[in-house]
Amino acid sequence: QVQLVESGGGLVQAGGSLRLSCGASGSIFSINAMGWYRQALGTQRELVATITSGGSTNYADSVKGRFTISRDNAKNTVYLQMNSLKPEDTAVYHCSADVYTTSIVYRRYWGQGTQVTVSS
Repeated sequence: QVQLVESGGGLVQAGGSLRLSCGASGSIFSINAMGWYRQALGTQRELVATITSGGSTNYADSVKGRFTISRDNAKNTVYLQMNSLKPEDTAVYHCSADVYTTSIVYRRYWGQGTQVTVSS
């Protein structure tokens, strides 16, 4: 089994910053891509940013220039630095990891999510 645990969410005023962290643990052989997705009330989950094991990144247009994704491969951890936050960034943020397990299974795992609320 593989577990992903997020931390770092909270309440912040518009223009403020937050840093999310997500650590993966369990029966991990290696991790390919890791990412962050978000889901606001009444909407579908959407991509925020992804990062490969080699460090290549991809961002949603709505967060480019404001959010930065990074990872520490030795710690199986992915981060999301969020600056210049806007009320429309309010959502539950979920991390994901594309994992090769020690049982030679390849699948995407998800964290439970952390709430980010941006007040105007």
